[in-house]
Amino acid sequence: MFTIAIIGQKGGTGKTTVAVGLAAVAAETGEAVALLDLDPQTNAANWKDRREAENPAVLPTPIGRLKQAMDAAKASGADLVILDTPGKSDSTAIAAAKIADLVLVPISPQIFELETLKSVSELIGMAGNPLAFVLLNGLHPSATRLAEEAKSLAGQVSGLPFCPIHLCQRDAYASAPAVGKAPNETEPDGKAAEELRQLYKFISKLSDKSESGLNDEQTSKLAKRAG
Repeated sequence: MFTIAIIGQKGGTGKTTVAVGLAAVAAETGEAVALLDLDPQTNAANWKDRREAENPAVLPTPIGRLKQAMDAAKASGADLVILDTPGKSDSTAIAAAKIADLVLVPISPQIFELETLKSVSELIGMAGNPLAFVLLNGLHPSATRLAEEAKSLAGQVSGLPFCPIHLCQRDAYASAPAVGKAPNETEPDGKAAEELRQLYKFISKLSDKSESGLNDEQTSKLAKRAG
């Protein structure tokens, strides 16, 4: 069972959008997915209420019940668990990162958000430094230069590595959740669906250094998690 924690220090960075998108793409491949909604706003759980498909399962999960929810996901045969965390809760972010095989930090290329990465890096350190990547989100489709500038600036601020995949501003990310779906379901051949599939592909290959591009330290972290 592979576990992904999606964390950040601000609301509105796209954590839930990434969580439900990844969950739906993983389900599309046949994986049994459990999405644990740790955010009191329960946006992911509300998404599930609008949804007809059973996979992924989405469970509203108070932080005090995280262990029990993880045990239940494992017992039910989940292949992938995704932890969707609140915008500003250090204790929840640390708890989620501690049990994760991988941490994703969605963030838009805006200076006020990039400046939060230093505190996110500190939280990841408190959680034992699990494998973590910053995921640039909400870029203009043609903003290649902006993406590179944001990566350079954020790398100086936090030292966290960047995911090689980024997500752009696309209508499907906003419209699909309104009907309990994800972009790969409403626009299967669309660009948003392709971005999410590429992100899932990167994640699914993390244990293979030659394909994922991980360095020795990152590969070692993942190997230790896999036990």
